[in-house]
Amino acid sequence: MFELLAKGGILVGPIMLCSVIALALFLERLIRFGRLKIQSNGLVSNIARHLRDGEDQQAYDLVSQDASPMGRILTQAMEVKNQDRETLEAVLVHATEAESRDLSRYLQALATIGNITPLLGLLGTVMGMIKAFMVIQEMGGKVNAAVLAGGIWEAMLTTALGLAVALPTMVAHSYLSARVDRYEAQLQDGTVAFLKAIGFRIHGHLHTGEDHPHTHTHAHP
Repeated sequence: MFELLAKGGILVGPIMLCSVIALALFLERLIRFGRLKIQSNGLVSNIARHLRDGEDQQAYDLVSQDASPMGRILTQAMEVKNQDRETLEAVLVHATEAESRDLSRYLQALATIGNITPLLGLLGTVMGMIKAFMVIQEMGGKVNAAVLAGGIWEAMLTTALGLAVALPTMVAHSYLSARVDRYEAQLQDGTVAFLKAIGFRIHGHLHTGEDHPHTHTHAHP
């Protein structure tokens, strides 16, 4: 096997290196996602219940002790919950985007590897064909079929190897991207539920507050 790869030319090394990096990145993300809990143990529903009951300290203690992405997002939101709605929404958006970037880490690298490995294989094939035609020129046009065939299959080897690395890499990228999309949807659902809980509490306070009638005095001539 190693003998066969050695005949593929100088670009076999970079292609094999890309395969090792792609496998390492895929396994790292797979392990990371396997340990990940977006909404651990009904965190959002518990926070919403505490907020509706006016138990702000209990809600903050609950989120600050939660190490999930949703817990980190809501911890930042709880710190500005008494500020205006625009500030709260901006904090939620920023925190959610930060968690999404963390979830998407290394996915671009996987996509890059999936794109460049076929090109590396094609480059290796072109270089191999150039060498083959140089041999034909050196032989003065007296083509030896065995020599020509050997040069061509060695050139095509890099293309096959590049495709063999690119295909599973792109499949891995698509799989991980789908999982990231699902996690991001869960995070967005959690932030919406939090905003509803805050809005419900504010709405309830507005309706339970005392009304102060205005009296108007009219001057009589």
